[in-house]
Amino acid sequence: MIFTAGEADVAVVLGPGGPVGTAWLLGLAAGLREAGVELSEADLLVGTSAGAIAGAALAVGRDLDELAELPPAPPEGRIGDPTVMPRVLRMLNTPGADPHEALRQVGELALRADALPEERHVAAMERLVGTTTWPDRPLLITAVDAGSGEHMVWTRDSGVPLHLAVAASSAAPGHAAPVTIGAHRYMDGALGGGSNVHLADGAGTTVLVEPLGHMFPGPRIEAGVRIVPDEAALEAFGPDVGDRSRWGQVYESGLRQSAGLADRIRPYLAGGRSGPV
Repeated sequence: MIFTAGEADVAVVLGPGGPVGTAWLLGLAAGLREAGVELSEADLLVGTSAGAIAGAALAVGRDLDELAELPPAPPEGRIGDPTVMPRVLRMLNTPGADPHEALRQVGELALRADALPEERHVAAMERLVGTTTWPDRPLLITAVDAGSGEHMVWTRDSGVPLHLAVAASSAAPGHAAPVTIGAHRYMDGALGGGSNVHLADGAGTTVLVEPLGHMFPGPRIEAGVRIVPDEAALEAFGPDVGDRSRWGQVYESGLRQSAGLADRIRPYLAGGRSGPV
């Protein structure tokens, strides 16, 4: 099922980027909110992976200051297999490979990979988002069916609890196990189309915020703005987007970068300091 922006005047699209990308998005959004620019005031909000976490937190009116630091990591440290994602990228980028078949093979790998158990990942996403209930604001959350390779887009009308949709969208192979929703298991929405900016097709203006945008050429945006981490933010990111220990400093880098972006985005969006109501 694919949704489009329809008659939306402004769409905000938040892309993937692992834990550090999530922290940067939240810090950036917090700084913009302080400057009177509320990203969730858009007519449509699209979130994928890290962007699903940040987008949901924004749309439900979460106090972003509460997310400036993560709780201490469990004593056993990081769980998962960091060798999985490089294998996934090779599978998806094999010349001549059928994209749908490649996604199905990635799903097979994700289902058998060593990763954070889904119940722990789901619980962590509920803590970050702060609720299981969808907001009234238009919000799209993307994922990929790990069994079939089919793309999925959830909305508040889908009957799926918000935290489950967010957990599925951010279940990167080797990081978190695919998430069970109904009779299917779902994995990271970025595997099906990066930031999924195509879901904003038809909007008058698109504000695209991509934590990993420095790694890939940007899509063509007819009207709007594309935001990627600046050099200081990238230094805070470090070499591993899964490094939770960098969360606080990356969040701060997003706050700092927001100061130079508020005036660029203000013509499109203008919310109050208190955030969504």
